[in-house]
Amino acid sequence: MSTTTEKPGILQRVEEALESIRPFLITDGGNVRIVEITDDMIVNLELLGACGTCPMSAMTLKAGVEESIRKAVPEIRGVYAINVQQN
Repeated sequence: MSTTTEKPGILQRVEEALESIRPFLITDGGNVRIVEITDDMIVNLELLGACGTCPMSAMTLKAGVEESIRKAVPEIRGVYAINVQQN
């Protein structure tokens, strides 16, 4: 993993996408943190605060977080939360 040295432009664009939705997450008592961006362009995130325990977090991840990231950074092939069970 090397999110800062090999993919600085990608990391910055993913962070910018997250900044656009962070106010909504924070309003509900949550947040999100990038854990890594893999070599095969998968973003692994950690949902924080209320987002990490909310029963709707899988939907928030797919409909909100992943959509925002993939719209801003089409190179990203997937977005996963390390602390949310996804189907």
